[in-house]
Amino acid sequence: MHIPPSLRHKKFFYLWLGQLISTTGSQMQVWAVLWHVSELNKNPIALGGIGLARIIPVIIFSLIGGALADSMDRRKVMYVTQTVSALLTLTLGLLTRFGHITIWHIYVIIALQAIASAFDGPSRQALIPNLLPKKDLPNAFSMTFASFQAGSMLGPALSGFVIAGFGQAAVYYFDALSFVAVLVAVFMIGEVPQAFVETTTKVSVAAIREGIQFIVSHPIILSTMILDFVATFFASANTLMPIIAKDVLGVGVVQYGYLSAAAAVGAVLVAVVISQIHTLRRQGQLFLGAIIVFGLATIVFGLTHSFIIAWLAIATTGAADGVSTIIRNTVRQLQTPDHVRGRMTSINQIFFQGGPQLGEVESGAVAQAFGAPFAVVLGGIGCVVGTLWVMWKWPQVAKYNGDEPTLAGVD
Repeated sequence: MHIPPSLRHKKFFYLWLGQLISTTGSQMQVWAVLWHVSELNKNPIALGGIGLARIIPVIIFSLIGGALADSMDRRKVMYVTQTVSALLTLTLGLLTRFGHITIWHIYVIIALQAIASAFDGPSRQALIPNLLPKKDLPNAFSMTFASFQAGSMLGPALSGFVIAGFGQAAVYYFDALSFVAVLVAVFMIGEVPQAFVETTTKVSVAAIREGIQFIVSHPIILSTMILDFVATFFASANTLMPIIAKDVLGVGVVQYGYLSAAAAVGAVLVAVVISQIHTLRRQGQLFLGAIIVFGLATIVFGLTHSFIIAWLAIATTGAADGVSTIIRNTVRQLQTPDHVRGRMTSINQIFFQGGPQLGEVESGAVAQAFGAPFAVVLGGIGCVVGTLWVMWKWPQVAKYNGDEPTLAGVD
């Protein structure tokens, strides 16, 4: 096994390592919050409220965040957003520690963190192609995904242990501290070349419209975004994980942490394998096939009463999601020039986060009416049907090979 070429570039390595540490803390918080809410309110719809709190700010502020990422130094934007996120998580921990926490406090803090994320995401993702040569970008996207999933694997597992051993507030303290890793990484990266939007009013309706028009005029980017939304909206089993763990599988918080980490285990394994492949071809077919596997594995998870089978099913969804995420991110970044990349990323953020977060609301509502297993199975079926519809609507997706001309890099 060789060292992935993207990690040989110092600036990218700093960001990659910082994100790994920060993602671990953030994923600890994500799963701890779901458990926390399920303890404060037993109704499944209460868990769906978390998704609503996360997605509304993203829909409102992401387009502004994208325009900002194309008109300002992306590193400076990250300094502000990471600091704000750390302070919000610390507040969540303090409210929990001193017994003043309510479910509405959680919703408000999650919403404020989502606002920070709406500005952070476009700048952070658009920064990556400026840190290393174009030839190493596909590997960089693979390693970025591997970093996120490694944190997603460690975070939930650690979350269960920390809650059991040190209490709910300790998870939030660790997450607040983990943001420092990204702040240090951004500082060590130093100055980064960046092409800025050329409009006179850089953060404006005109600039946002330009980003939307770019995506609409590139079907391969638009179709992958829509498929991303459709698949994740219908196959969002994560929100119901605490209920499945407690009421269907009959396990406690530690096993819940293992189950929550299963998807990341599958995703990391896939990311490591892909990082060793020099050239990945037939990317469109792999992309579509992976999403169908994702939906089928979700159905298995909803039907089983065995913890082992449930864990394997979730691990399979993670592996399938790993393949689709690496391919779709590579396609979008390589087919987008630098001066519009922040806006493209911000629109993608609406699809990428909108699917699972609105899916959480849908899952919570269906589970409230018909039970959690039914909601999960229905979502898996919807994922498969939605993928088949996109294949029919945009046949060029299946034809995408991976050796098409690219636009990435600083103009």
